[in-house]
Amino acid sequence: MELGLHIADFTWDGGAAALGPALARHARTAEQAGITRITVMDHFWQIRGVGPYEHEMLEAYTALGFIAAHTETVLLHTLVTGVTYREPGLLAKAVTTLDVLSGGRAGLGVGAAWNEDESKGLGFAFPPVAERFERLEETLQICRQMWSDSEDAYQGRHYRLERTLNSPQPLRAPRPYLLIGGGGEKKTLKLVAKYADACNFGFGPDAAHKLDVLRRHCDDVGRDYAEIEKTTMFDIDPTSTTEDIVRRASAARDAGFTVTYVYAHDITTPSKITDMMGEALTKL
Repeated sequence: MELGLHIADFTWDGGAAALGPALARHARTAEQAGITRITVMDHFWQIRGVGPYEHEMLEAYTALGFIAAHTETVLLHTLVTGVTYREPGLLAKAVTTLDVLSGGRAGLGVGAAWNEDESKGLGFAFPPVAERFERLEETLQICRQMWSDSEDAYQGRHYRLERTLNSPQPLRAPRPYLLIGGGGEKKTLKLVAKYADACNFGFGPDAAHKLDVLRRHCDDVGRDYAEIEKTTMFDIDPTSTTEDIVRRASAARDAGFTVTYVYAHDITTPSKITDMMGEALTKL
């Protein structure tokens, strides 16, 4: 079982003035502890369940670039980008840039978007759910095309690109890691089977059922189910212990997941997070 550090809460001791040095130190310490991947949310306000909207939140791709400069080996991606936040050509270029500058360590985590309050607050389009899924599939197609030798035009229902030129190409072969977030059985998991390297959804009582649904979608499209990395996530808070992390990660492993992203909320000293995660890794 791999543990990934998902940084969801930036409300740390010292406030905004100390945030840059604290984030650099947090990322370095995580890597030194044996954590293999670091992710951030792609949100502009804090989200419910982690903290109030007004709490600190960093723009995802700027933050990932900063983390890349302070690490050497960890995989870097969002968990996950809302498809309505960026035009697909820009998104593919941002991930490519991160990959090239990090030495081939970038991925794309993407989903259909859900945060209507944030979108309306900052003026992002938030179309109905059916259209967001159409845009998600077109975005997946465009990113994969831009990460290939093709410079052909792309003509979709929502996006039209006259030339999908992308230079330089990513260093990671055959392309950046591609993860789709969400556990929707009819649409999301079908898109995982068709396009992605990995899925990510919450570890709940229905997790085994959802993995079976993914397996059936793979069978339908002729995809090897074993090729797809199954990832999940869970939270820790000031009352959590190393044993809690080990117990929950072990349960996720037993359910069929191979990677667990751990995110903290209300822990204002980042070193506490990496200390617990590093110790947990020695027991998994």
